[in-house]
Amino acid sequence: MGENNVLTVGKIVGAHGTEGAVKAHFFSGPDSTLAQDGRVRLKTPNGDVHTYILDWSSPHKQNLLMGLAGVTTRSQAEALVGAELLADRCAFPELEPGTYYWTDLIGLTVHTTDGACIGNIVSIIPTGGNDVYVVNDGERETLIPALASVVLEVDLETKTMRVDLPEGL
Repeated sequence: MGENNVLTVGKIVGAHGTEGAVKAHFFSGPDSTLAQDGRVRLKTPNGDVHTYILDWSSPHKQNLLMGLAGVTTRSQAEALVGAELLADRCAFPELEPGTYYWTDLIGLTVHTTDGACIGNIVSIIPTGGNDVYVVNDGERETLIPALASVVLEVDLETKTMRVDLPEGL
C-alpha cells in the first residue's frame, strides 16, 4: 500500500505499569479504526514499521492503554515511545468537501492573504466550538481558529493553507 494510503493517527507517548502496556495518544481521540483487524502498525522514529497483535485496549484519561502481543516488559514498552500509530486511509469514511482529517493538515505551510509565511501547523487543539491550529515558525507560535472566515483555502497538493488572520493575531 502506498504511503499516501496510510495515515498517522497518533503516537505512543509512554509506558504504563510493569507488564508492557503502552499509552497511546490519538490526534482526534481514541479511534476504532486503529485495529479493525486486531493488528496495530507502528512506525518507529528511525522509520521501521512493525505490526503487533492487539491483545487489549482501555481508555485512560485522554489516551488509550494498549497491550501488544510480545511486549511484556516496561523496557520493551518504553522502547516504543515516540512511534507513530498508522492506519489505512481506506478504513476512514469519505469526508464532505471542505473538511479534512487532522493528519492531512498537520505539516501544512500557512500563508496570509498578503503571502507572508506564518509557519507550519504542528498540532490541532479541539475546543467546544471550533478547532484551533497551532502554527509554529521556529520562533513564534500562532493560534489560528479553524473557521471558514479565517481559513480561506486548503491545498493538500501543495501542502499549503491560506488564511485571513483576525485583527490582533
